[in-house]
Amino acid sequence: MKDILEEIVAHKRKEVEALYAPKPSLRQALLDSDSGIIAEFKRRSPSKGWIKQEGKAEEIPLSYQQNGAAGISILTDEKYFGGCDAFITKARQSGVTIPVLYKNFVIDEAQLYAAALCGASAVLLIAACLTKQECRNLMQKAHELGLEVLLEMHSEQELEYAELGPDLCGINNRNLGSFVTDVETSFRLAELLPKDAVKVSESGISDPKTVVALRESGFRGFLIGENFMKTPNPGHALKEFLNSLKIEH
Repeated sequence: MKDILEEIVAHKRKEVEALYAPKPSLRQALLDSDSGIIAEFKRRSPSKGWIKQEGKAEEIPLSYQQNGAAGISILTDEKYFGGCDAFITKARQSGVTIPVLYKNFVIDEAQLYAAALCGASAVLLIAACLTKQECRNLMQKAHELGLEVLLEMHSEQELEYAELGPDLCGINNRNLGSFVTDVETSFRLAELLPKDAVKVSESGISDPKTVVALRESGFRGFLIGENFMKTPNPGHALKEFLNSLKIEH
C-alpha cells in the first residue's frame, strides 16, 4: 500500500518548485508587442473613489487578454484600491495566461511570496516607498522567486534607482503624494533613463496619440487602467483603443 504522507509530500514539492519557476515574462511581452498596452484591473482609487465596484477579476482580465492586451496589471491593495491577492488567482483560473503585474505598495519580501503564490509574473517596486538598499534586496528576492520587477520612478532624484538594473523601468505620471497627473513627466524623464531600459509609462494615458508619441520617445509599455475601467465594458474599450492606435500609425 502506498504511503499517503509520501504522496502528499511529493506533490507538495512540485507545488513549491512551481512557486520558484519563472513566470511569463512581462519584459519580453512588451518587446514583442506592437501596442505594449498593460491593461489594468483597478476597481477603486484614493482620489476618485469607486471606479467599478462590481468589476469581477474572473471576467475583466480575461477580456483584456482576449482583446489584445500585452500584459495585465491587477491592483491588490484592499484599503485604498479595493483589491486583493485573490484577484490574480481568479484571473489565472479564468484562463489568463499572459503576464500579470502584482500592483501594490511592496515594502516587505513577504509580499513577494504572496505575489508568486497567487500567480503574478512581475511585481511593482516604487522608488518613493523604499530606500535604494531596500529596493536592491527586494529585487534580488523577487528574481529568486522567478518574478520580474517593474521599478517605478517619478522624479529626477529617483532615477538613480535605475542603476539597480530592474527588468522594466516605469515612469509614473502621477505624483503619489498629491495625485496630480501629468504625462509630460514621462517625456521629460525618458531620455535620462539608461538607453537599454525597457521603459513603461504609467497613469493618465487616455489618448492613442499619446501612446504613439511616447513610443517615439522610447517607451515600450503603457499602463492604462482608469480609462478602460470607467467604461461599461473595459475589454471592449481596450479593443477600440487598440483599433484607434492602428489608425494613428
